[in-house]
Amino acid sequence: MNRLFSSFDNWLIREHFNLACLRRDEARNPCVVKLLCKHKSANFGYRFRQLTVFTVHVINSLCSRRLNNHHSENLSIMHNQVPRRKFLTSIIGLPVAASAGISLNATPANEQRRQRNISGLKTSLNAFSFNDLLTNGTMTISDMLDFCAAAGFEGVDITGYYFKGYPAVPPDDYLFQIKRKAFRLGIEISGTGVRNDFTFADSARREQEVALVKNWIEAAAKIGAPVIRIFAGNQKMDGYTTEQVTQWMLKDIQTCVDYGKRNGVVIGLQNHNDFIQTASQVNSIIETINSEWLGLILDTGSYRVNDPYEEIALSVKHAVNWQVKEKIFIKGEEKDIDLNKLVGIIKSSGYKGYLPIETLGDGDAKVKVVALLERLKKALG
Repeated sequence: MNRLFSSFDNWLIREHFNLACLRRDEARNPCVVKLLCKHKSANFGYRFRQLTVFTVHVINSLCSRRLNNHHSENLSIMHNQVPRRKFLTSIIGLPVAASAGISLNATPANEQRRQRNISGLKTSLNAFSFNDLLTNGTMTISDMLDFCAAAGFEGVDITGYYFKGYPAVPPDDYLFQIKRKAFRLGIEISGTGVRNDFTFADSARREQEVALVKNWIEAAAKIGAPVIRIFAGNQKMDGYTTEQVTQWMLKDIQTCVDYGKRNGVVIGLQNHNDFIQTASQVNSIIETINSEWLGLILDTGSYRVNDPYEEIALSVKHAVNWQVKEKIFIKGEEKDIDLNKLVGIIKSSGYKGYLPIETLGDGDAKVKVVALLERLKKALG
């Protein structure tokens, strides 16, 4: 019996040593470990709990066998009803557990996600983060879905212009393959979007833009995207006032909203530092149309006229989706976004849903995305 316990102890210590090494490597290079060794390290706490459960099972079996053989005197620790957790701690060895940075109260990654999502907030990736890779063919949408699953995203916003054939909508088979793969990976498609412009003075051209949005509303419904992102536009307003442009834009947006309602897709108007630059403009347009099928894609990096955090707080009530970016503009100066402050505003607003991140600029896109995701998770708690 003593030999059996000794053998079991040695095996358990080896397992904890392996876990300690993974924890050490994760601390040194979390981006690489989480992407390449996620199946080993991301569910760190869960694996430890598996060891603990197995420990209990083996000990109970051994103890039962000894009792049946009438050698209960050697198991007085069990008869004295020492708490199981204390007993396991003494067998496992606190030095080993401490060196691995784990405890018997270790929380699995999935449990941490569950606790974070009590607030109703989920992580997502906006495909524009990989604009260069998706445009030059280095990465496919399928590749991006694999990346999102490995990195730990809960959703993905697949911008329309990365689908084959855009601006034409691809065949259903292609759309359904993407939808199926996302489902199998456990990733929800949190949204999609088009590149439209409703500031054209030519009404015939605007009709084409409306038709584009309608086509992709149908595509959004097919892939299961609950919201589609649209822009206001950025054409020069030569000969027209802001009010005139706003009036024809309201009409076009209303048409899209009506079509979205018929197809079960919410229209998300993005503040994109184009025709729309302030929270007051956002609120005016959305409140004038006044439909539950219209909301705001809140772009944190595109409020550049007034204090961005104040603008976000003023318009967050209309948010149906987001673009959380690394940088924010304060008095014309680009600064790192304060994610703790942003998340505070979001939670105070009562918003529920996805928070897609979007990285821009130079650098390794994959590394930048993982870094921003980790920052966001930390801010979410």
